[in-house]
Amino acid sequence: MQAEFWATQRVFLTGHTGFKGSWLALWLERLGARVFGFALPPEQTPNLHAQLQPFTRLVSTIGDIRDGADLARAVAEANPTIAIHLAAQPLVRRSYAEPVETFATNTLGTANVLQALRGAPELRATLVITTDKVYQNCDSGRAFAEDDPLGGRDPYAASKAAAELIVRSYAESFFEPARKPVATARAGNVLGGGDWSEDRLVPDIWRAKQRGGPAALRYPQATRPWQHVLDPLAGYLAYLEHLVADPDGTPRALNFGPAAQAATMTVGQVADVIAPGLGTSWVAADSRGPAEMQYLALDATKAAHTLAWRPRLDVRQTLDWTLEWYRRFDAGEDARALTAEQIERYERLGQAEANSRPSMGLANRAFAGH
Repeated sequence: MQAEFWATQRVFLTGHTGFKGSWLALWLERLGARVFGFALPPEQTPNLHAQLQPFTRLVSTIGDIRDGADLARAVAEANPTIAIHLAAQPLVRRSYAEPVETFATNTLGTANVLQALRGAPELRATLVITTDKVYQNCDSGRAFAEDDPLGGRDPYAASKAAAELIVRSYAESFFEPARKPVATARAGNVLGGGDWSEDRLVPDIWRAKQRGGPAALRYPQATRPWQHVLDPLAGYLAYLEHLVADPDGTPRALNFGPAAQAATMTVGQVADVIAPGLGTSWVAADSRGPAEMQYLALDATKAAHTLAWRPRLDVRQTLDWTLEWYRRFDAGEDARALTAEQIERYERLGQAEANSRPSMGLANRAFAGH
């Protein structure tokens, strides 16, 4: 991330009250950006958005992306240079219970965001965050690449695949002719401190610990592309920098997934680390509920080639950092200080990698000369 770039940006961020949005809002604030958030109020107590207060460079608007008029007013007030659309109905099981609401939020809501952004005169680039579940998944075990067919059996996956089509339609009809690139980012299952969302693995285990009983897991044999929340967020920021610097040479969709070993871990294997780490246990649920895909994996080769992006945290580090956050929070430490400390630690990893590149390049050139 280039602090000098972000320090000059006004960022319109939907979904800033959610788990990923809260981490991203704090990181953007630390980078010097002015952030204008638009989202529903947090559903859970506790929630990370409240725990990170006070934000010093965030203007927060509570609103629903299904309300186009409210969005248009918020965008006009922000006059953004960068837009990041995170707001969504993100839960598979809820999408079965509330399919129409899910489609309205994830499809019409996305169209509303893009329609509002059409009127932003200083907008330079927009990134819409979708999901690894946008691909047509036959449970074959193959990692999906960006040119694989889109699809989706459950309402959540289908709504996100439809959002991808909406983005491309708006981009090619309105944004690209105006030289304002719009792209989508597809990331896997994120872990990290401060997630208290429903129907997610680590929050469910944390709540089980508070109740004094084991966590019930619906699909312990399912695999997911596990990654620390900071890894895809770093990818999003790098992606936007690249879109602004080289709009013609930057792909309009990229996967952000973990290294191969993380993609082979099952839900049960992750729980085997998290549950005892938080002082509890897990059992298989008596009832699984609606069907879910058993295998998900992403091929992030294109992001590596385009952005020189790769995950900085392997799966063991991801679990360690997540456990550390919750343990220290439960011991009474301040959530904002904890989150900022992990962001700073992550930035130092990136700086160490950057500092090592020139010496690696010299070594390679010396070798090539013999």
